[in-house]
Amino acid sequence: MSPWLDRQCTFTLLVASQLCFLVYYSFGGLQSLAAFFSWDSEPAWDYSRTHDVYTNLSLIQRAGTGTQSLPDCPDKSPYLVGPLSIQFDSVPPLAVIQERNPLVQEGGFYIPPNCVPRYRTALIVPHRNRETHLRHFLYYLHPFLQRQQLQYGIYIIHQAGNQTFNRAKLLNVGVKEALRDEEWDCLFLHDIDLIPENDYNLYVCDAGNPKHVSIAMNKFGYRLPYKTYFGGVSAVTPEQYLQMNGFPNEYWGWGGEDDDIATRLQLAGMRISRPPLSLGRYKMIKHKLDKGNEENPRRFDLLYRTRRSWRQDGMNSLSYVTLSRQRLPLFTNITADIGPGPSRKSPRGPQGGSLKGAEAGASRATGGT
Repeated sequence: MSPWLDRQCTFTLLVASQLCFLVYYSFGGLQSLAAFFSWDSEPAWDYSRTHDVYTNLSLIQRAGTGTQSLPDCPDKSPYLVGPLSIQFDSVPPLAVIQERNPLVQEGGFYIPPNCVPRYRTALIVPHRNRETHLRHFLYYLHPFLQRQQLQYGIYIIHQAGNQTFNRAKLLNVGVKEALRDEEWDCLFLHDIDLIPENDYNLYVCDAGNPKHVSIAMNKFGYRLPYKTYFGGVSAVTPEQYLQMNGFPNEYWGWGGEDDDIATRLQLAGMRISRPPLSLGRYKMIKHKLDKGNEENPRRFDLLYRTRRSWRQDGMNSLSYVTLSRQRLPLFTNITADIGPGPSRKSPRGPQGGSLKGAEAGASRATGGT
């Protein structure tokens, strides 16, 4: 082979390798590339053809008053419709949401009226000063969940006071409080500004591993931003949550806690499971960063310490005071004093309590109603 031809071959191979490299990372790695070329058997959903979120809800009727026992709910609900139309142009009044969801019981609880549910799911939603987001959330999530024939409850965990927001600690509070009501099969840890776009995205847990559900948000161009991302919406069984000692309590302000929990579940011997990108799609309600939820300047230092601290900081060190517990028409509202941020001393001491008896070790909290 001549030197000229040899140089041409080398140049061609170099260009080809660089193109392959660019294609690989443009599609987010092998998993996304395989999905793009339909190497898996998952359906490709057409999101240009959407349905109203209240489609088929009127078909769910109350069962008769006879003595005959109800059948089990089917594996696949007959009420599912697929891609949904999600709009945030107008804010629905709470009275309208309540009227359109007549089968939802006080406290935001629902049990299918015509079959025995296969799954019991609690939605845990941290909240402060997001009343508009709350109404959008309730408007869309109630019919979404009813069509899936789940038994479910919605818990809004409100942080009292004007201290720096602590999403992770509120999730710990919500899990503890929800398990007081029911032995839930699945805990959905849900940001209030994210709405699912496909009701085939079932709100049930993966029995083997914690599940990251909101893997394709419009905020990120409907792609997973990075491999270990665990933010937005995730699903764990109570056993999985305790196995990784819940969320850390020390992340005051925005950022870091989702990366911490991704590390925790790995250290606890689990891995992240996910639905297909075409199914785990979510729309985010646009908003600015909240006052009191500024970027956490300590998040990188806390992440660096996760491997040493995860067994000591979590459900087994949880301390809070329940200020109120209200069963409202569409949700259970729990207002909690979770203490001050790291720069202040707490005005009141922790009180005794535990998660599901002795399972959570030395978790400290009140049990007020």
